[in-house]
Amino acid sequence: MDHPVWHLLDELERTLREAELWQTEPVPAQALLSVQPFSCDTLRFEQWLQFVFIVKMRALIQSGAALPANMAIAPMAEVSFAQHPNYKALQSVLQRLDSAVSESAPC
Repeated sequence: MDHPVWHLLDELERTLREAELWQTEPVPAQALLSVQPFSCDTLRFEQWLQFVFIVKMRALIQSGAALPANMAIAPMAEVSFAQHPNYKALQSVLQRLDSAVSESAPC
């Protein structure tokens, strides 16, 4: 897929894998039913990125649907990954995703 956000999603997946935050086993289906921001009541932030965010963003791109007008995921990474050794890499890709999605949103 030749879409700048798609490439950043691939980079996010690679970064999560390198940080050993990528999960091989799926989360329980009920954990995906949360209505809380970032599914914070049922998932860790890295699980939300893997099982909700990346999946939904790829589906939006593939279907040609509009991406969110305003996205701010990087601040959540500041809270969730602040003590992680790969914090800077994770924060960087999420900041670039926030910017790329906001720039691609229709005016």
